[in-house]
Amino acid sequence: MQYERKQYMDQLIRKKDNGRVKVITGLRRSGKSYLLFNLYRTYLLRTGISEDQIIALALDEIDNAKYRNPFELNKYIKERMTERSKRYYVFIDEIQFVTEVQNPYVNDPNEMITFIDVVLGLMKIPNADIYVTGSNSKMLSTDILTQFRDRGDEIRVNPLSFAEVCENYQGDKRGAWRDYYTYGGMPRVWAMESHEERSRYLRDLFDRTYIRDVLERHQIKNNHEVLEILLNVLASGTGSLTNPSRLSNTFASERQMKVSPDTINTYIGYFAEAYLIQKAERYDIKGRKYIRTPVKYYYTDPGLRNARLGFRQLEETHLMENILYNDLIRRGYDVDVGVIEQNVQDENGKKIRKQLEVDFVVNRGSERYYIQSALSIEDPEKKEQEIASLVRIPDSFRKVVVVRDYIKPWVDENGIQYIGIEDFLLDEDILSR
Repeated sequence: MQYERKQYMDQLIRKKDNGRVKVITGLRRSGKSYLLFNLYRTYLLRTGISEDQIIALALDEIDNAKYRNPFELNKYIKERMTERSKRYYVFIDEIQFVTEVQNPYVNDPNEMITFIDVVLGLMKIPNADIYVTGSNSKMLSTDILTQFRDRGDEIRVNPLSFAEVCENYQGDKRGAWRDYYTYGGMPRVWAMESHEERSRYLRDLFDRTYIRDVLERHQIKNNHEVLEILLNVLASGTGSLTNPSRLSNTFASERQMKVSPDTINTYIGYFAEAYLIQKAERYDIKGRKYIRTPVKYYYTDPGLRNARLGFRQLEETHLMENILYNDLIRRGYDVDVGVIEQNVQDENGKKIRKQLEVDFVVNRGSERYYIQSALSIEDPEKKEQEIASLVRIPDSFRKVVVVRDYIKPWVDENGIQYIGIEDFLLDEDILSR
């Protein structure tokens, strides 16, 4: 089953031969390698590029392990660039596997040669167009894009969106949403048919790929259980406000384990670096400032989130919020959790401040939208609860409630628009209309 990955192909095609290194990032097994080695390679061949002009190397394959040495990698690539009159397209997959080695040409034992030195050297070759992929955001975003300054372009690849899954979905399209919020968008999942195959694959991804990567990269030897439990706690609390201190208390009260907030914060950082989770900051809409804590964490893929919990907590309301967040990020928006204060009276008549939440404050350039995610608004009382924060926002930016129900989009007397989740996810430009 082939997916066009049009969003990312368009970016690669636009950036072809632009003199900059193309850094393709994202969660492992989300389709980066397929995008580059299959889809983009096919495009190059169709446009007249010959096979010998494409130099491709996947560093996560055991057969290519020796090229994880930067000197061997550099030698391999340059030996294949035999003609100055030809343009060469260099693909290096999972570049974070390149090890650091001591520079043998200087006496300083602290001077190391890394993959950055290899890529910088290749960029000096005028007839080379360089593409690298990687699955660690800190390494790639910090090291490559900082050191290359204005010479690097990042292309972030996400798991399949709901719209992409629907392109090839077999059977009643109404079943696509249920399957998507259950199994997510890891491409290989959609080549499988049974729940057993899909669940086993997603669980194995955690055990054999993601957790192993974190343990090996950060040389964690004793806290394997803490990592596992923390992933489960974050999965169970998808869309809930939390912080490292609260999570530390959860370990103490529910697991009788003493884990410091600093350790938890560090491990969450590792998960974010590996693109497993994303953090949404809280934003005070009236005060126009960020609130440091607590925050929300969302899984990059809902199927992976569900696999952490053995597919036992399939709460559609939380999964819908998670999917909506992911899709807004994929579309290039900056997404925060909104907070708006309301002055109310308690049972004794005393004035108190109450914080109301806006699920998402969505920004891109001059655009801003306020979005609530709601499973249903059929009950009038439920509807009032969902829009209580939106009607109190003192500006004219568009306000939207995305609902699970199959509805025709409509606007109420407050100017709030209501859209069904499937229509929202299938229409890329629905917010700009």
